[in-house]
Amino acid sequence: MAREELNDIHDALYVLSCAVDDVQRDLADIEKPSAKELRDMLQWILECAEPIGSLRLRP
Repeated sequence: MAREELNDIHDALYVLSCAVDDVQRDLADIEKPSAKELRDMLQWILECAEPIGSLRLRP
């Protein structure tokens, strides 16, 4: 695996980790989130997770 590929994986995982942290913080701050707020949070997680789904590991 090339260093650049490993860096891409690391970057994508970092972005997803930050999104998860953001959503966890939002959920802790909002007593009862609305359906729209929950949809927005889920959309944020999915957008950040999408690049990971397209990554392919090669030896």
